[in-house]
Amino acid sequence: MAEEKAVYGIVGYPVAHSLSPLMHNAAFKALGIPAVYKLFPVQESGVDDFFKKLRDPRSPILGLNVTVPYKERALRYLDNIAPLAQKIMAVNTIVINKERKLVGYNTDAPGFLSHLVELQFNTRGKKIAMIGAGGSARAILTVLCMIPERPDSIKVYNRTASRLEEFLADLRARVDAGIVEAVRSIDDLGIPEADLLINTTPVGMDQDDTPLVDENLLHRNLLVYDLVYNPPMTPLLRMAKARGARAANGLGMLYYQGVLAFQHWANVQLDDDIKQKMRQALEKGVI
Repeated sequence: MAEEKAVYGIVGYPVAHSLSPLMHNAAFKALGIPAVYKLFPVQESGVDDFFKKLRDPRSPILGLNVTVPYKERALRYLDNIAPLAQKIMAVNTIVINKERKLVGYNTDAPGFLSHLVELQFNTRGKKIAMIGAGGSARAILTVLCMIPERPDSIKVYNRTASRLEEFLADLRARVDAGIVEAVRSIDDLGIPEADLLINTTPVGMDQDDTPLVDENLLHRNLLVYDLVYNPPMTPLLRMAKARGARAANGLGMLYYQGVLAFQHWANVQLDDDIKQKMRQALEKGVI
């Protein structure tokens, strides 16, 4: 009788666009691990029940990624939260141990920083503009405030101003966020003077989405980073390239955070060969 497969996956809504299964299933296959990574599209009304069932000893689920809109909400279901995730107050990776206890981590933050290193972008002393105030924004903002290579300033705009104010008040209670300023409109982000523009919103997942930014604000000395990776060339990134700016999507961040998540689940350090297979699987998924 074949060994029963362990189950991993990503919970959120929507999740149909996610490329995470390609990456993680490639790693399981390469390592000969009898496991499968699935999509768990869970609507708001079913979230409590989904997390409750994870504690059932008969559940085959041993690890999860968490995506929009549950990165913050998932905290309430956890038994333990890793120190970085406590600072961020958002998780994107959950390990379910033998006792069916849920332990939360945030691999978004180090994943983002690793991709910036690959892009040869040093944040020290830079001016950063950011759009959005969700779980990914929390991770990026928190870690940018904590690292030695602190930016000179970070201006943040969110369409719901009250959510942003709430978020920043919470952030300031946890880290030194003196470099962070909330602004009331896109025009106040200071994009013409910025070195890095980060879109953390889902705007761009649909090719017909209108970018939130006026193309005339973009310039040649700017790196435009869109966390959306599917489609790989969002309307914002197309606009950035047309203006001569550097453009990067979130596929690199997805890859780096995915490697860290896998290592939490398996409690192993992946070698370069496995990492390469994971990245190749992702890149094939967006061609």
